[in-house]
Amino acid sequence: MSLKEVYITRTASFLPNNPVSNDEMEEYLGLINDRASKSRRIVLRNNGIKNRYYAIDKNGQATHTNSQMVALAIRKLFENKPEELKEIDLISCGTSSPEQMMPSHGVMVHGWLPESGNIEVVSPSGVCCSGMHAMKYAYMSILSGMSKKAVSSGSERLSRVLRSDQFELEIQKLIELEENPFLSFDKDFLRWMLSDGAGVFMLEDRKSKDGISLRIEWMEGISFANQTEACMYMASEKRSDGTLKSYMDFEPQEMIQKSIMSIKQDVKLLDQHIVKLGFKRMHEILLEKNIGKDDITWFLPHMSSYFFADKIYDELLAYDFEIPKERWFTNLDTRGNVGAGSIYLMVDELFNSGKLKTGDTILLAVPESSRFSYVFAYLTVC
Repeated sequence: MSLKEVYITRTASFLPNNPVSNDEMEEYLGLINDRASKSRRIVLRNNGIKNRYYAIDKNGQATHTNSQMVALAIRKLFENKPEELKEIDLISCGTSSPEQMMPSHGVMVHGWLPESGNIEVVSPSGVCCSGMHAMKYAYMSILSGMSKKAVSSGSERLSRVLRSDQFELEIQKLIELEENPFLSFDKDFLRWMLSDGAGVFMLEDRKSKDGISLRIEWMEGISFANQTEACMYMASEKRSDGTLKSYMDFEPQEMIQKSIMSIKQDVKLLDQHIVKLGFKRMHEILLEKNIGKDDITWFLPHMSSYFFADKIYDELLAYDFEIPKERWFTNLDTRGNVGAGSIYLMVDELFNSGKLKTGDTILLAVPESSRFSYVFAYLTVC
């Protein structure tokens, strides 16, 4: 069986409501114990994010669901040819924040698209890499000839679980114990890092007749979970030995008191591993594929914070693989960290920027800190 070529022929995104500035964040996320966060300004100064988007209003009420945002982004792919929505034969959706454990995120997206056909739908789980896994599934399906038109997505809606009211009982317990009435840094840290939104790609076995396309040359994924413990986690508690205790093993009241359903991150592990593990492997992959530093026109690294930009640059420099910063592209400052959706939002903005020309190459690098996984992809503009 001969393999097909695979092209990203269209991109689109959906960002809910108006951009939220740094000074407005606590109007949406609320105050913990009626006090401004001590860590907010420190985290924001380091991460460099100036605006982000929330799918909630200032009362904490949802304005959009995760799956709804993906469906709205998909509709943008077909806004000039709405009848073509019936022609897709696969939807592949990645997220770390589905509205429910069952049904899957992907079928909930499909449910918002009643005019589409009875098609294959998949929902890769994970965190930031789940959007890339969704893309890789669609890529492999078209590569093998099993699909002709596929849509992949990456999205998040985490703002609701970052609201201060999610921690009220835990804070009350701390006050009763006369401890510091502030949320521990491993939880508070992420409140100022995350954003909501959705991005989508249209993948086909032939390039677009109407404009540029991005030919997917290859995609590579790697996990280091065999040698590292969990760094970012949710619906669990980390034990002293590094293992996780599942939410299913807590009593209902205990889950609330310990805010088990909140997101936590071990920032020491993050700093220790996230750059060194993944970008060493990226360099090895590029060498294996005979791709030199001058063979990369655009470098799109997903970063949770601009704090990591110099670390990535220095890591590549140590391998004599410098990619000058003028060839980097990111929109972290204006879009925020949308987890699984970030790489989609970056590609969408670059794709529609007018900056790309035929023959340009694009290297995508998506790290995931949950237990240190990475996905890389290499694209050619045609």
